[in-house]
Amino acid sequence: MLNSEQSSLVRFLLIYLGSTFLLFSLASWIFYMSAKHDLLDQQRETLKYQSENIKSKLRLLHKSFDGKLIYPGGNSFDSAIFDLDKAYIFGTFEKRPTLEHSDHYSDEKRLYHVAKMEPYHLGAAYLMVSKEIDKSPIAALQEKIIWFMLAAGLFFTTLGYFLGRLFTAPMRDSIEQMNHFIQDTTHELNTPISTILTNIEMIETYGKYEKSEELQRIEIASKTLSRIYEDLTYLNLNNDYYREVKSVNVTKLIEERMVYFSTMLQSRGITTRLELIPQKMLEIDPNDGIRLIDNLLSNAIKYNKTKGSLTVKLTEESLRIIDTGIGIAQKDLKDISKRFKRANKSEGGFGIGLDIVNQVVNSYGFVLHITSQLNKGTEVEIRWKK
Repeated sequence: MLNSEQSSLVRFLLIYLGSTFLLFSLASWIFYMSAKHDLLDQQRETLKYQSENIKSKLRLLHKSFDGKLIYPGGNSFDSAIFDLDKAYIFGTFEKRPTLEHSDHYSDEKRLYHVAKMEPYHLGAAYLMVSKEIDKSPIAALQEKIIWFMLAAGLFFTTLGYFLGRLFTAPMRDSIEQMNHFIQDTTHELNTPISTILTNIEMIETYGKYEKSEELQRIEIASKTLSRIYEDLTYLNLNNDYYREVKSVNVTKLIEERMVYFSTMLQSRGITTRLELIPQKMLEIDPNDGIRLIDNLLSNAIKYNKTKGSLTVKLTEESLRIIDTGIGIAQKDLKDISKRFKRANKSEGGFGIGLDIVNQVVNSYGFVLHITSQLNKGTEVEIRWKK
């Protein structure tokens, strides 16, 4: 799966699953509160039944009172009686309760039911019955809802994945068609570009003709096409590119690539300055090294001003390429290394140079840092581990 397809699929899943999760969470919360209320109501009904039972026993005690009073309590609940002024008379609570409410109420641990005694029996006007909340059915309800949410999450994640793949299929087909087109195009370009460059080198080597301005233009155009061909080939390979990492003399490589771009530099009147430490060795695939340096130099030349300057600084820690070109706006710096992103659309190019640089940098754990000011220039720094 391509990066663009993965990105679209992830965004779709985040939106789809996020909205589904919120909807199901709200529905589950409403269901849980309703079911919990019903479970508590069932326990309140039990308390109400117990209060009626105690009231009947108090009524019998009142009628058959013989000087002995045995309060009709229970093992599964607590109760207490209060007089007309809501003063405590007697009860089975460990801690004497206060009567402030009527009917029924609850706190975090217990349920309470208050009933009026009419007529009064044994001086009692109110009866309070209480028991601890039985949390086992509530815990079972919570467990069922959690399992339901997990099952629903798995189902909708699977469904969302297949829907996402279905929705991204047209984009995938378009990208595959474009990749096939690039592959066919680069294959057809390889032979004529190689032929042109080889013949130019032969002309310059054997001196059959004096090097003219027209020949320089042909050489520049051919090298530009050759670089585009290499970039397109690299992009077409994606993650299948085989790297043969070995110790590369970066100092020598930069000097060679500067010679390669010398014709382009001369045609634009750009002055160069090299500040290179001698014999800097770096563990990298040679082709990646060439690709990295070529794209940085190409951008520095392409977006430089006529008769500007280009500085290349190589140290033990980093490579810095500084130009005096048109620069990049601050709002574009964040996304400038993304594929097909071009800050200045008036200049040529496909917007793939910095994307390739970024891919190479990420492959070796390097750090890419770009600073720029409009109409003043750009500095690209690549830092590597010592």
